Amino acid sequence: MTIEELRAEIDRIDSEMIRLYGERMETARQIGRYKQENHLPVTDPAREREVLNKAGKEAGEANENGVRALFGFLMAQSRTSQMLDGKKQSELGGLIRRSLEETPQLFPEKAAVACQGVEGAYSQQACEKIFRSPSIMYCRTFENVFSAIESGLCEYGILPIENSLAGSVNSVYDQLISRKCYIVRSARVKIDHTLLAPAGVKMEDIREIWSHEQAIQQCSGFLAENKQWRVNICSNTAAAAQMVAESGRKDVAAISSAQCAPLYGLEILKTEIQNNSNNHTRFICISRKPEIYPGADHTSLMLALPNRPGALYQLLGRFYAQGINLTKLESRPVPGRDFEFMFCFDIDASVYSPAFARLIEELDVTLEQCSYLGSYSELA
Repeated sequence: MTIEELRAEIDRIDSEMIRLYGERMETARQIGRYKQENHLPVTDPAREREVLNKAGKEAGEANENGVRALFGFLMAQSRTSQMLDGKKQSELGGLIRRSLEETPQLFPEKAAVACQGVEGAYSQQACEKIFRSPSIMYCRTFENVFSAIESGLCEYGILPIENSLAGSVNSVYDQLISRKCYIVRSARVKIDHTLLAPAGVKMEDIREIWSHEQAIQQCSGFLAENKQWRVNICSNTAAAAQMVAESGRKDVAAISSAQCAPLYGLEILKTEIQNNSNNHTRFICISRKPEIYPGADHTSLMLALPNRPGALYQLLGRFYAQGINLTKLESRPVPGRDFEFMFCFDIDASVYSPAFARLIEELDVTLEQCSYLGSYSELA
């Protein structure tokens, strides 16, 4: 047979597979209705094992793995269809639709905003990038920012969520899992770390360095060249600059931003000391309730998956089937539970997209836990 004839045969087989897939899904929906009428659970693990084992045996050794993967996908689609059949919308789908309807068309220019750190912190720069005229309340810790939002002291909060060099800010993700706040906007801030010291201090005078742990990680190369320095962790890079200024010592320096030098009367000893000049931190703006402003094309979710082979593979297949791109996938331990994990997903899709709506409906009804963190746009 020629290549054209072989491809024509493949096309014929594909058309038959598509017809049979439609038949299978319709039969699965009928089974789902029977289960609803007779109060039976949608998932039947014993039946699924039976189907998988039978399909694998019939496929033979050469094709067994591929056929088992195919039938696993088919049964996942059948379960989703049965769960969605007859439902107008899921709880999460309804929350997103209400938020779209109730959120004002314009993002606020003025607001009371909680930021971690002190004057000169990178969170302040992010805040002023997101809001035109914010009224900033500084908080000592990330937890305090969440508390300020939950208590109503502030309308919004600004928090770092990930850095291009050091990765995710895990303590913020932990708070996002346990606290009831939503991301409403994000912004990327260029990070240029600078070595600051009191007036008259020279490099050879330094004995101690103060800074935030993320900044220390990002400047590890520079610090490795000065191993004689003792490194102390502070709550914030701007707070480190403030502490150095108030210490009265002539043997300490801070890794902070250049903006903190005039704020706290310090001198710049060295600029751009981070490992990589392409250093950005992504900050999120959170609120007590979900607010989805026009143009939102990013969504963050925390998803819990069943602990079985192929669970993540089948979930990723749902994104592929809807043509939706993932910009982040990261596992996070569930606080208070040993060796249990959730997955953080950042989705790159417009909230107005029908594919996005279908994906949200599927995730909400098929997963044991689907935590919605917010839909938002990002400022570069």
